[in-house]
Amino acid sequence: MPSRCYGVWLETGSRLSYDLPLTADAAWGTYMEKPDDRIASVPRFAAELVAWVATPWALSTHSWPLAVVAVVVLVGLPTVFSTPGDKAQVIVPVPGVVTILLVLLQLAAATIAAWVVWPTYAAVLVSLLAVTTLVTERRRWRWLLSTRHDG
Repeated sequence: MPSRCYGVWLETGSRLSYDLPLTADAAWGTYMEKPDDRIASVPRFAAELVAWVATPWALSTHSWPLAVVAVVVLVGLPTVFSTPGDKAQVIVPVPGVVTILLVLLQLAAATIAAWVVWPTYAAVLVSLLAVTTLVTERRRWRWLLSTRHDG
């Protein structure tokens, strides 16, 4: 079971920090601080917005109920299922890999829907946004995969 450790000297960049809350996972023997993902959250949220708009837009030509279901899935799943320690409020706790899969679902939906309904230049921009999100999410995903999370 993970535990919280305090009073640990940890080298962070070029300075030493004291008393950082760290998650200790005895099974792996690792201590990993949750990375600051404020910058990474910007492209992630932008990609989510694109998915929320473009996916129902693409599906609405086939079926309005399917477009509504897409919005419920794309907005509802990440709201209900989250990894403890990653969000302030957790309704249903899930392992980090589930959170990563939900982000990948959003990115795939945004990219595919953009290519279906938007002009090429917009789809290219959305594709670049998805790649940017993949790059900026690496530290967070490493943290999500590295430890058990208890909030």
